[in-house]
Amino acid sequence: MAKKAASFAALGGLVFSTDAGRHCPDCSQPVAACICKQSVIPAGDGIARVRRESKGRGGKTVTTITGVPLAEDALKELAAALKKRCGTGGALKEGVIEIQGDHVELLLAELVKRGFTAKKSGG
Repeated sequence: MAKKAASFAALGGLVFSTDAGRHCPDCSQPVAACICKQSVIPAGDGIARVRRESKGRGGKTVTTITGVPLAEDALKELAAALKKRCGTGGALKEGVIEIQGDHVELLLAELVKRGFTAKKSGG
């Protein structure tokens, strides 16, 4: 069992602070003001791949879009616009846009209209 410290001085300094909240480990800025992750464009070939998936989702169909060459903030805005265009919900998880339902053709047309190189992936 761990031995308890007799005083705060024995703990060796600052124990807890609510000064600025969470900080980015890379740039030491608060997470909301972090510049290192917001401007990073994921590596890839620049082709947005659109596919229909249902595996691991309880039989529910979602359309996923991967490989969009945008930074995190711009990707969030694109995901919101695509969800609104399809009239459904969805999410942005680790750089992958998920749109509820089967909207492959509609999303392909919308991405090409917005100037992206897009192709259908999967079956």
